[in-house]
Amino acid sequence: MSFKKILVANRGEIACRVMRTARALGYRTVAVYSDADQHAPHVALADEAVCIGEAPAASSYLSIEALLNAARQTGSDAVHPGYGFLSERADFAEACADAGLVFIGPPASAISAMADKAGAKRRMLAAGVPCVPGYLGEDQSTEGLTEQAHRLGAPLLVKAINGGGGRGMRLVRDLAELPQAIAGARREALHAFGDGSLLLERLIENGRHIEVQVFADAHGNAVHLGERDCTAQRRHQKMIEEAPAPGMTPALRQQMGQAAVAAARAVNYVGAGTVEFIVEQHLREGASSKETSERRAGPPQASVGAFYFLEMNTRLQVEHPVTECVTGLDLVEWQLRIAAGEPLPLKQDAIEFHGHAIEVRLYAEDPYDGFTPQTGAVRYWRPQQALAGRGRGQCAYGEVRIDSGIQEGGQISPYYDPLVAKLIAHGRDRNDAIRRLTALLDDAPLLGVRNNAAFLRDLLDHPAFRETVMHTTLIDQWLLESAPQLQRPEPDALVWALAAAALTAQNTGVCRPASVAAWGLTLTQPLSAECRALRVRPQGAQVSVTLNAGQTFEFESVQLQEHKLSYLLGGVQRHCTCLVRDGSVTLALGATVYEFNEVSAYPHTNQALDPRQLRSPVAGTVSAIAVAVGDTVSAGQPLLCVEAMKMEMWLSARADGTVRAVHAQLQGSVAAGSLLAEIDIDQEEIEP
Repeated sequence: MSFKKILVANRGEIACRVMRTARALGYRTVAVYSDADQHAPHVALADEAVCIGEAPAASSYLSIEALLNAARQTGSDAVHPGYGFLSERADFAEACADAGLVFIGPPASAISAMADKAGAKRRMLAAGVPCVPGYLGEDQSTEGLTEQAHRLGAPLLVKAINGGGGRGMRLVRDLAELPQAIAGARREALHAFGDGSLLLERLIENGRHIEVQVFADAHGNAVHLGERDCTAQRRHQKMIEEAPAPGMTPALRQQMGQAAVAAARAVNYVGAGTVEFIVEQHLREGASSKETSERRAGPPQASVGAFYFLEMNTRLQVEHPVTECVTGLDLVEWQLRIAAGEPLPLKQDAIEFHGHAIEVRLYAEDPYDGFTPQTGAVRYWRPQQALAGRGRGQCAYGEVRIDSGIQEGGQISPYYDPLVAKLIAHGRDRNDAIRRLTALLDDAPLLGVRNNAAFLRDLLDHPAFRETVMHTTLIDQWLLESAPQLQRPEPDALVWALAAAALTAQNTGVCRPASVAAWGLTLTQPLSAECRALRVRPQGAQVSVTLNAGQTFEFESVQLQEHKLSYLLGGVQRHCTCLVRDGSVTLALGATVYEFNEVSAYPHTNQALDPRQLRSPVAGTVSAIAVAVGDTVSAGQPLLCVEAMKMEMWLSARADGTVRAVHAQLQGSVAAGSLLAEIDIDQEEIEP
């Protein structure tokens, strides 16, 4: 089972992560890339690289034939699947074995056993692992599922049997929502996994998602490397992960570890895997979501109770770095050694845990606009500057780490997952880790593409997270309630003045010369449409900015050099990241990013708000069309669905009317802003 050259059948940060360890161990690496990823960091990092197809994943990263051809072209003798894509596909593992390649993952039989969610739960019950009550039957008709759902009662989850990563999953709190949930989960499961089979599970209210990292070798040894808490989620997509899980008792930790190892043994597992559990959480009597949100300090107000098996992920997890931090182990190295036929490097009693580690997932999405996926050019991303002076980046005590798969000047496309980077901090305790990670988010801004950095920073400081009373649906509740946590940060007067000062300094690096007396400037925020008039008066390096409300800021100096805006105000020198281009200003003050545009003298109509036109909010694929030409529609009625970056976005009519034209095609690709449908509305006059 020896090998020398590893083809990494993935992209982004996980491909880079695998290559770093492989290189350290003396292996050669091969990258694969689609047309969209030709200049991606993982391509440059590898010893060799092969283009495997067009941008859509189905034509490239999901093409087994293309990957095997790349392995043959380069003489690779092993394949690491990373996570996502084909990492949990038994047919890929089998194809690699048939081609004489070492598959750096579990055997195909174990993948198959755990991919069948219903069959896996039956195995777990036989192995004595507790499972959530639900329906695992063969009757997949809508009528049969509906009957079983009424037997279980709401709330419940509808889940794809071959699902993962939140795909093909719907939460049902009212059984009246069931038909739409079944249809949506089945459609998404068919598109993502080629199988629309579903199961039902009773929802564990206020549950916490706690998972256990396991490893097993081909010599009959199996161990666990402790647990991770992944409770902070949105639509079943993890946002924050930490190790160890807060509030865990030693007895419960031992029970969950033993159950996870038993789960791995039940399918003759080999390699790295993660056993996921939902854990009942007992909030203090009388605590409510609102009350929890309002409390700002105090000890944890929740305890954990019974745990139930959810599923086993037969691959390396996105959140594996926090386990590496607290154990001091390289999990990819363990994968490579086990794949080479070596026994586990450590026995269970030799595995030690130190400190606390937390990871946040940086997504290209706008959390203040329904977490809509974002695409575009990366105009500023310099994680190495944020890491400078903070240690070796291997997460020893007090150190931080950034795992990234993007680079400045690159593009974030609509074809793949919106995860662009992971930021990790390791501290002596949980508060230490939170403080370090918050500072890291502030010091590593991503500009050019809207992202969730500010939301993550605020979530780390939220009392629900600080006091460990998060549950897996809390963020979704905030979304439904339009909670303050989901309100976009608004710039104060100083931020407006800084934007004007940055425009003033853009040409020479310092403020314009004193020969220019003063001028008026009008700025608008494209996201809020707020507009302000400002009066700018430069005097050498000094500049005075007066807002239309009469407030004046006297900057003793303003300089803009290398995307760094430095300003002296009230005798205090400060700086922030700043991009100025074509009359637009982007300011990053900590993790919060503000965008401004200098108002043109020739404004154009905002077509996005025209109720007669239905336009795609993002680049993506049309996954559903619910209307046809001539149909009568009412305001709020869902008309079309666009899918991008693993998220479905239904577009609704903004007024009553009749469908004049449908320009979209089912499963067709659309660009952001594309005209999808036209509506003749009932009103005779339309406000622009």
